[in-house]
Amino acid sequence: MSRNLTRDLTEGRPLKQIISFALPLLFGVLFQQLYSFVDTAVVGRFLGAERLAAVGATGSVNFLVIGLCLGLCSGFSIPIAQAFGAKDEGEIRRCVWHAVILSGVLSVIFAVVSFALCKPLLRLMNTPEEILDHSAEYIGIIFAAIPCCVLYNMAGGILRSLGDSRTPVVFLVLASIVNIVLDLFLIIACGMDVAGAAVATAVSQLLSGIGCVIVMIRRFPVLHLRREDRRFHPVLARKMLGTGLPMGLQFSITAIGSVMVQWSVNGLGVNAVAAVSGAVKLSAFFACVFDALASTMATYSGQNMGARKLDRIHQGLRCTSVLGITYCLLAFGIVVLFARPLLGLFIDAEAAPEVTAMGVQFLTVNAAFYIPLLFVNIVRLSIQGMGFTRVAMLAGLFEMIARTAVALFVVPVSGFTGACFANPAAWVLADLFLFPCYFQVMRILRQRLMPVVSETVRNPRHIRLRRAA
Repeated sequence: MSRNLTRDLTEGRPLKQIISFALPLLFGVLFQQLYSFVDTAVVGRFLGAERLAAVGATGSVNFLVIGLCLGLCSGFSIPIAQAFGAKDEGEIRRCVWHAVILSGVLSVIFAVVSFALCKPLLRLMNTPEEILDHSAEYIGIIFAAIPCCVLYNMAGGILRSLGDSRTPVVFLVLASIVNIVLDLFLIIACGMDVAGAAVATAVSQLLSGIGCVIVMIRRFPVLHLRREDRRFHPVLARKMLGTGLPMGLQFSITAIGSVMVQWSVNGLGVNAVAAVSGAVKLSAFFACVFDALASTMATYSGQNMGARKLDRIHQGLRCTSVLGITYCLLAFGIVVLFARPLLGLFIDAEAAPEVTAMGVQFLTVNAAFYIPLLFVNIVRLSIQGMGFTRVAMLAGLFEMIARTAVALFVVPVSGFTGACFANPAAWVLADLFLFPCYFQVMRILRQRLMPVVSETVRNPRHIRLRRAA
């Protein structure tokens, strides 16, 4: 198989492979967060707390719809990673072709439907009337540009499945620079208000997606499609949807709980919405490490599952856990010491001291539970990488249950303090489900693969014949 920029994660020391693969991903996730970070900072500092609340009030609805799209892209990339681990070039090309077709069609459908429903969704979430129009203006543009978002994430997911975690980062960095320039130009110079931030994000995603596609075409011979690869196979399409839809629904189910929390926070007033908006952006920035490690484990598990190396998957998860826990302790210390000045990037503490105090409280409580968040990410993505996407989807259901319970029963009693514990409750409950699932999945896979391994010792051609069948 022609490797070029690809990386085989089925060989070498797990810790070294994970770190070298995760670092470019981390850099990319940081710049991806920079989109949202810059949007929020520019809006909060130049347009005021009310506009910051307007953008922040869309966060859960954004996660509900965009998360579905991102989950689909991640799910479609799993069969590609498994085919790569199995060294099956034809299957790689067929999976890529079906991923492109399915993601293209679904992204257009999602864009049309979500754009039409954005304002009703915001009303359903109890969005304060004084910020409703600006919230709808911002999220409407984001939804209309869903195909741009899917283009980058699908192309980036394909490249990462083949072991290339660097190319998506290069174009994401360039796009982030464009995003910053456009934010300042459209909001300050052109006076486009919150719409300028949304347009800047959409254009940046489009450029990064186009860049990834160009690299895929020019530098990955394994992805050069042949005539027979372009045939539509219903069985393969169902397989792709079988991994993509559960992951997408997992994000959306999780987002339903976030929508309920946002609904309860919206009922506490504009100050609460603005405080959570700033704190969530900072918390997402700290969570970049979790996202990078999770994406690494998805590809790592997928390739090693294709190579039938289950013990190597377990070794990789153990190494990732040690790295992640060390980071969690460091991140919590930084939040405790510097939460207030960090929130000053979004909120003028002198003009809005109450908003700042609430933001510090929210951020500190969430940071205290980063270790459970770490395991939600890496264990779930490991399970998904092994192909058990429906099982992992149920973790999102437990997150939704926890957040909904806090929103309906805790926030009305304890107010903003209760809202601070919504995310931690979701992470802990999801972990209580995921850990037993992970060990059960490993037992199931060992039982399935044991006859194959035994027969391969006697007849090395058996495994090839079994795959062909």
